[in-house]
Amino acid sequence: MSALDSIVLAVASVTLFLYGLQSFSREIQQLSDGPLKKALAFATKNRLVGALTGAVTTAVLQSSSAVTALAVALTNSGLLNLQSVLPVFIGANIGTASTAFLVSWKAHGLGAYFLLLGSVLSLLPIKGRVLGKSIFYFGFILFALDQINGALRPFFEQPLVVAWLSRADEPLIGILAGLVLTALLQSSSVLTGIAVILADQGLLTLPGAVAVVLGANIGTTTTALVASLGMNAIAKTAAFANLFFNVVGVMVAFFLIAPLASLSSGLGSGATGISVAYAHLIFNTGTALVFLTLLTPTYRLLQGMSKSYFGRTS
Repeated sequence: MSALDSIVLAVASVTLFLYGLQSFSREIQQLSDGPLKKALAFATKNRLVGALTGAVTTAVLQSSSAVTALAVALTNSGLLNLQSVLPVFIGANIGTASTAFLVSWKAHGLGAYFLLLGSVLSLLPIKGRVLGKSIFYFGFILFALDQINGALRPFFEQPLVVAWLSRADEPLIGILAGLVLTALLQSSSVLTGIAVILADQGLLTLPGAVAVVLGANIGTTTTALVASLGMNAIAKTAAFANLFFNVVGVMVAFFLIAPLASLSSGLGSGATGISVAYAHLIFNTGTALVFLTLLTPTYRLLQGMSKSYFGRTS
């Protein structure tokens, strides 16, 4: 297979993965659109439950972008206020780690089975058909990951590409790469999955993969920022808060990449792929605990920072 064939196959596989994520998220939201909105509105009355709701919803939808964009929309409609939506953003970051674990556990090998099961259920009466579509697209995600795994191997074995990837060991370059690529793809799940696969194949070192994933955490906030354009001041401030959480967390983690990689490597028993997943979970959980503890002063700080840009926010 030529280098061009490898590139085309890799891009096509990533496109399929992104399409699968978007379709799965859409089907799940249609399956529970009313209950989902009510659950978010109810759960955010308590900061811990709100964070848990954000984490679980993101893990189920496999898209923090979808959850944060929905939360911003609910804030714009008045169902959520600024203080109550903050825990959802915090929890959503934890939920994104589910993608990394799915990939590191080789769950993508089960994609064909979910595709078949979803296809069969889609033939049932209307309620079963809706559930079948959700299962089908979940299988589609896993199947696309399998395609990415195979497509990337020959491409990333090229000497020039290996040399370029080695630069991700420089934390700033790795973070910037993760940020830019995630902003372009509009999905941290795609880039996180690729980072785990490359690390598992030995094409990306653990510290480099951790840096890329940290950058992806910032890049994923662009969806909510774009969604907030044209919305009211509270919604814009909520989107800004999502960016604020991730930027501050990554700034702190920038100086802790080496110990974070070492700790996650121990938890992963030296297996690079799952070690990336552990690093992702540890970082986001640690950041969540800090911000949940400091939620009230953080809320006041965000209000003060945003008033001059967005106007009244309460």
